[in-house]
Amino acid sequence: MEVRPILSALLRNRAGAILVAVQIAITLAIVVNAVFLTQQRVEKIGRPTGIDDQNIFSFNSTGFEKGFDFHAMVREDLALMRRMPGVIDVTPMSHIPLSGSGSSSGFYSLPDKKGKNEPANIYRTDDHAVHALGVTLASGKTFEPDTVEYVSKESQGWPPTAVITQDLADALFPKENALGKVFYDDQSKPIKIVGVMSHMHGSWVGWDKVGQVILAPRVGPGPSTSYMVRTAPGELDRLMKDTEIALRARDPNRVLNNFKKMSDDKRKSYGGDSLVAITLSVVTGLVLIFSSLGIFGLATFNVNTRTRQIGTRRAVGARKRDIVRHFMTENWFVTSFGVVTGCALALGVGYWLSNQFGLPRLDLYYLVGGVLGLWIVGQLAAWQPSLKAAKVSPAMATRSV
Repeated sequence: MEVRPILSALLRNRAGAILVAVQIAITLAIVVNAVFLTQQRVEKIGRPTGIDDQNIFSFNSTGFEKGFDFHAMVREDLALMRRMPGVIDVTPMSHIPLSGSGSSSGFYSLPDKKGKNEPANIYRTDDHAVHALGVTLASGKTFEPDTVEYVSKESQGWPPTAVITQDLADALFPKENALGKVFYDDQSKPIKIVGVMSHMHGSWVGWDKVGQVILAPRVGPGPSTSYMVRTAPGELDRLMKDTEIALRARDPNRVLNNFKKMSDDKRKSYGGDSLVAITLSVVTGLVLIFSSLGIFGLATFNVNTRTRQIGTRRAVGARKRDIVRHFMTENWFVTSFGVVTGCALALGVGYWLSNQFGLPRLDLYYLVGGVLGLWIVGQLAAWQPSLKAAKVSPAMATRSV
């Protein structure tokens, strides 16, 4: 097929072709970056938390009576709940992972605020925490029961041992086995690592240090604590009700509230990311639809305004497939001009987003996918008008003379 007649035809209607090419370029820039950002959000939401988050619920217990014995309350609550059928394990915790609420601090690999300094999510809990959370120990062990401190308001500093995540271990002691090593708080209090968890998310899923977590063997000082209850699969809903009834019956003179599933906390924490992913997906779909309509409109317009030309070509021997090929090729030139321009625009937008909002750089695989996708969309949009052109009979050339 000769290219020159096709280019000549395009140049005679250059305004329409340029407008469609510009539309395709903008579409490519928007779609590629939107799909890339959507994929980033989807991957973030789908990250494993390291916790058995589908089978855990939490709640708060607060004593308020005069002479209230916080430590006794915790011990008796734990003993009662651990005996309940369907409960795998229970642990008291200072904060709830994935909830968006918690505490953190910086820790050092050497005393006197020297060496590596890394922040970490902090959870004060007991020796059942690893099992109750469903996290996996990569090395070492959890706390011995006699190392768990039930503290008062006057207690200061840190307990001498901790279980930490592999992320924090790698950050504090790069390329070293952290098990058995000592790290330090900002008062140079030494803390020995007795266990290393493979992975666990902390409280803030948007924090890039969410995987740096410390479990400290300390409960209190009260009068309030949170409990995390891990249940057998399928027992969560029943045990949320039964646990509240059992604890209220055991001690009605305290406040039990905020019963919630960990899966709901997780969904709420990722709510913003889910909304962004949905919005970008809708925008991507709309932009593609409008771009397809633009290509379809241009192809239809060309067919309608060149009926005589098509009839003449048919009269001198052009076959229907030659006509289809002509218009498909013409459309391919317009689309190609648009995607080439769009590549530069997409890279520019990606660079700007990366610099302005600290987002990852646009992966070139997405750009290649966008180009191929728009080529396919362009050809599909031009297919029906091209078939319509092929149906023009040779007699149309003489009728319009």
